[in-house]
Amino acid sequence: MIGRTLKHYQIEADLGKGGMGVVYRARDTRLGRAVALKVLPREWSEDAERRRRFMTEARAACAVNHPAIAQVYDVDEVDDVVFIAMELVEGKTVRALVKGRELDLLGALEVTAQVAEGLGKAHEAGIVHRDVKADNIMVTPEGHAKILDFGLAKLQDVTDVGTTAPSGDDLSHMETIARTQVGVVMGTLRYMSPEQARGQAVDHRSDIFSLGVVLYEMVTGQLPFAGATALDTLHAIAFEETRPVTQVRANVHAGVQRVITRCLRKRAADRYPTARDLALDLRGVAKEVESGISTQVPLRDRLEQAFAGLGDLPGGWKAPIGMALALMAFAGYTLAQGGIDVPFVIFVSVLAAFGWRRFRNRDLRLVRWFAGKVGKLPEVQAVRWSGREITVVADRTVARTYVRIHATADSLNAKLFYGEAFKVSVREAVPEDELKTLLSQSGVVYVRDDDDTKKR
Repeated sequence: MIGRTLKHYQIEADLGKGGMGVVYRARDTRLGRAVALKVLPREWSEDAERRRRFMTEARAACAVNHPAIAQVYDVDEVDDVVFIAMELVEGKTVRALVKGRELDLLGALEVTAQVAEGLGKAHEAGIVHRDVKADNIMVTPEGHAKILDFGLAKLQDVTDVGTTAPSGDDLSHMETIARTQVGVVMGTLRYMSPEQARGQAVDHRSDIFSLGVVLYEMVTGQLPFAGATALDTLHAIAFEETRPVTQVRANVHAGVQRVITRCLRKRAADRYPTARDLALDLRGVAKEVESGISTQVPLRDRLEQAFAGLGDLPGGWKAPIGMALALMAFAGYTLAQGGIDVPFVIFVSVLAAFGWRRFRNRDLRLVRWFAGKVGKLPEVQAVRWSGREITVVADRTVARTYVRIHATADSLNAKLFYGEAFKVSVREAVPEDELKTLLSQSGVVYVRDDDDTKKR
């Protein structure tokens, strides 16, 4: 391609190759300026519908103008070669800065704030980036952040492997992504939002989640979601909470943890409503970090953070918690009136007895719930419970087996609220004699009906 001219762009040098094509340094012969010319892989442009969507979005991105966005100058197709001409940005990617440990906390906050402002501008124009990550953010020698590849992400939308996943089939969709998107998009996977991982529709709040991942990486030097495989990574994004920043890096300002936590909420509604709101909060935290003063978080914000996760509680817990709060409020009111209401005391005693019975049988009830869920998998033969350990026996295992069992285990432990978590292990192809011995022991909560299985 060196020396070739596409339209009025003369290619001069190879700048690098990535998952979304080859980037060349080129000269705009009309305006006499250097540009970055990204030539997209031919196989990506062969799909007419995908190419049409890409061209539409990339041209829309040309209209977005902000100091934190690498300007898109042109997008076109010449002799079946699809290319995009954009601002040539000199500097280093955030990935390189993190690897070289060139960012301090204030620098990380500043870069994130600049990017958030740029995203806010794009979001107002109705454009969602979909692929915000450390490799797509450049920092110039002057310290200005630039977001790259606006308009490109739709072409390589890793969630676009079919129609939107039906409700309740998140894990199957993750398996599809992990199976069809190999290697080249692993960097993208680690920054995906939960809704992307689940194959759901995304909006601007997906970018806010991804930017939260980038901030976490800049502050700690680690990625919050990085499994050994693509499937493990998607599972972590969709179901697991991150390690608090303060556990990875000591003495981090509490405001930084608060911002990251809000960005990385699993539910989009619990994140910042807009990227501009995120930028304003980051500016405020940066001032506190610089001055060494930690201002009091407004009561409303503290309550929102404290109760933001209640919407994700299992349905069986919402009523007891609400009832407990109501009883506490009523008890306080009664005592404030200077008297003791005997009927009220009896009522509370009955509720306490009911609650004690529920908690006393909690583990057995939860284990039976777990066994009922995993027992629906045809390959599961038996489930045995002993103390805090649960053993699932399967005659064969596939990726789905592990994903669904461990996802159900995560849900099981989320229902605990207190106490030691259950440890779930999977045993495959257990010999018949050993299986009989295991089933003769106490604690067996599920056994597959093999006759019924054969009929399937």
